[in-house]
Amino acid sequence: MRLGVFTPRATGENRVAATPETVRGYLKAGHGVVVEAGAGQGIACSDADYEQAGATIGDPYQATVLLVVGAQDLDPARLRAGHVVVGMLDPYDAPGLDRLAPSGCEAYALELVPRTTRAQSMDVLSSQANIAGYAAVLKAATLYPRFFPMMMTAAGTAKAARVVVLGAGVAGLQAIATARRLGAVVEASDVRPAAREQIESLGAKFIDVPYETDEEREAAQGSGGYARPMPASWLQRQAGVVAERCAQADVIITTALIPGRPAPRLIEEDVLRSMRAGSVIVDLAAARGGNCALTVADQIVQRHGVTLVGETNFPARVAADASALYARNIRNFLGLMLQDQSDELHIPEGDEIIEASRVLRAGQRLFPQPRA
Repeated sequence: MRLGVFTPRATGENRVAATPETVRGYLKAGHGVVVEAGAGQGIACSDADYEQAGATIGDPYQATVLLVVGAQDLDPARLRAGHVVVGMLDPYDAPGLDRLAPSGCEAYALELVPRTTRAQSMDVLSSQANIAGYAAVLKAATLYPRFFPMMMTAAGTAKAARVVVLGAGVAGLQAIATARRLGAVVEASDVRPAAREQIESLGAKFIDVPYETDEEREAAQGSGGYARPMPASWLQRQAGVVAERCAQADVIITTALIPGRPAPRLIEEDVLRSMRAGSVIVDLAAARGGNCALTVADQIVQRHGVTLVGETNFPARVAADASALYARNIRNFLGLMLQDQSDELHIPEGDEIIEASRVLRAGQRLFPQPRA
């Protein structure tokens, strides 16, 4: 089987869908790899590095399985029936998928891989969110005009920064851990009660908003590893508690996202007015409208003396390691389809991972669909 690896084309994107490490793995299993010229430039891998790993530099459309970072890497006019596209295809962007569908290709969006034990090694959302949480804290540290740790010097003592993390999924937990390693005092909030133990295990304080009804408790349990929309009654109480904690924060990292929905609004403009000048908010939900009312996607802006960071692709800041993890996720996913030394795909029907992630089949869009 031949696999094609594309040069990333989205603005600011440096990641690539295969590294020399995973290329060697494909070659060892008896498959061929065609890498587009310059594909590894963003991770400091030259075409010679890929050739040394056993790949051919050439036209990836000549392959059957096309490996991409995003759908922007593809030219729909060059796709054909028989192509199998694998990557982060933004599955809730129906118009984007409709651009690919007329080709008759089959496509798999790895963002839809279920969060189950069996699929852990293929979970691109977790691998990339982990990096985003880390990079977000480093970005905040460079913009915050004071130290993160407490510093005791002959000239006096500098207090530790107070960091608030809103949302304790993969990105939030990594943000907590990174801020703690830098010496900050950290508080964190999440709608799921199970997150409390995780937050406290990392040395942060849990911002508690009690549940008052069965409806609130049921919603807080989440679904499929994700948070669910919370009732208005709980959100109103949360807003008051969060506003109080944010007013005392020096840095806020927001990470709250629900698949297929606009980002929940956690920080209104009144909260910004109450924060100290020089404070920093990094909004990891900027691509979906932002958790902060005044976030501007892909921009850093000043509002009421607070710096708002709306970058939408933090993993690309750590492109080499982000690509290494992403490429392994893809290789593990392809393990469901590729058999060693075989020139045919063997796509198992009824497999929960395959069925959940398949978004195009023979020119038909299978996703988005309403979710429970």
